[in-house]
Amino acid sequence: MNAVLGIDGGGTRTRASIVADGRVLAYAESGSIKRLRVGEEAAEANLRALLAEVYALAGVTGVRAASVGVASASMPGVAEWITAVLREFAVARSEVVGDEVIALDAAFRGGPGILQIAGTGSNTIGRAPNGSRECAGGWSSRLGDEGSGYWIGLHSLRRALNAYDRMLDQAEPPVILRKVGEIWGTPSLEDLVNLGDSTPGPDFAALAPAINELAEAGDPVAAGVLKQAAADLVEFVLLVRSKLRRKRKIEGEVPVAWTGGVIEQMTLVREAFFAGLKAAAPEMPVSREPVVSLEGALWRAQRLAEQ
Repeated sequence: MNAVLGIDGGGTRTRASIVADGRVLAYAESGSIKRLRVGEEAAEANLRALLAEVYALAGVTGVRAASVGVASASMPGVAEWITAVLREFAVARSEVVGDEVIALDAAFRGGPGILQIAGTGSNTIGRAPNGSRECAGGWSSRLGDEGSGYWIGLHSLRRALNAYDRMLDQAEPPVILRKVGEIWGTPSLEDLVNLGDSTPGPDFAALAPAINELAEAGDPVAAGVLKQAAADLVEFVLLVRSKLRRKRKIEGEVPVAWTGGVIEQMTLVREAFFAGLKAAAPEMPVSREPVVSLEGALWRAQRLAEQ
């Protein structure tokens, strides 16, 4: 059987699918395989559980090729341990690449284009017709990742604390602080700050859905954060577009695609993102539907099997 395996290792969950002769045999999900997020033991346990499940569903004991996209692919040891696990599961040929690589190929099938990733983290990647790439952002949750779920959670708290400082009557803190206190189970503002400042600290990205709900309900602090998130994502796309034009001598427009829950699930961000790109570059084609990164992993796995 000409079965191939694709894996999309996101920051929150991991998706896998096995395809043979153009037909989907199985699909499965597990927790994250990103070591920085869940630790080495949990990452490997999640990967093994995922492979066991998708193999069982597909009724296979091995595959001809596999492509794995994971956010931490370039970190020392990550590609090696994933490859070793794949060998145990009888994968004949495999590759481990960044999650942006499979997302790019899901959108453009090896061709030119700009991809905006905005999920737990954020990154913007542009590819020229000759395969060379230009990037912007993606400098990790602490140093960058503007417009990401993590950034939204963190900066909502920062802005809410700043707003609290400016209140003349501080009997009732801003609604964001009250909501986060409920989510984190912190009975006082001091407890909230201590938890937020702890190491390794709470999952700020997990706050993003609640911030989105508050913004849609009219909370000005939450709405301001989402507005800034969209503006940052637009700016990064335009920056990569400029790099491709100046450094790669691309003439005309290249298409733009996007992926990640921030744009897909947050209407305020998505509409501002589309409007900002339209205003700055009216002729630039922008996809209205999100990229399914797993499709890029399967496309790459099929190419790998044919080599």
